[in-house]
Amino acid sequence: MSLILNIDTATEISSVCLAENDIPLSICINPTQKDSASWLHSAINELLKKENRSLQELSAVAATKGPGSYTGLRVGMATAKGLCYALSKPLITINTLYLMAFAAKKMHKQLLCPMIDARRMEVFAAVFDYDLNLKFDPTNLILSEDSFKDFLDQQSVVFFGSGSIKFQSIMKHPYALFANIEVNASSMSPISFQMILNQEFADLAYTQPFYGKDFHSLSN
Repeated sequence: MSLILNIDTATEISSVCLAENDIPLSICINPTQKDSASWLHSAINELLKKENRSLQELSAVAATKGPGSYTGLRVGMATAKGLCYALSKPLITINTLYLMAFAAKKMHKQLLCPMIDARRMEVFAAVFDYDLNLKFDPTNLILSEDSFKDFLDQQSVVFFGSGSIKFQSIMKHPYALFANIEVNASSMSPISFQMILNQEFADLAYTQPFYGKDFHSLSN
């Protein structure tokens, strides 16, 4: 049995989940990201105490690696790496957009476009098919009414995540669908467990959050 600590501080809502194999045991959610640094450690202690477990029992620590909030990613990754170093446990990192698409796959069979709000009309976004194969690599975008037109002219695309709200205000294409998908650290559990089985571990010394590159427009 694998006991996994899953940490997600990449978006507006921070969360941490203790899972046994791919089954979440307990989760703590912080609705505001501003105090993630102080909240995260106390939340981890709370989860372990609630489940009568110890840090030494962990099989691995998983964290979202981005894209997302600069401060949130730094806090989450630093905490995960610190625990792994101290406990000699493997580190697992999960792309935030992939995590969002994984959660959405349960409810939608169209192309999936997770979006994380950045600022103004900017988002972090990617496009996945139903099997979670990338059709559009994770990119930082400046949204316009022509964004993702090539995809939308051929088939329906489901847009979701915090960045999709402002996109919905300008996107009028009939094949553009919008959904509200709940994603938190418990959503990481099936992914992190599978990565343990596959021995897909990150390099503790060199792993850094993925903050993204300069924003650019996408049209046609």
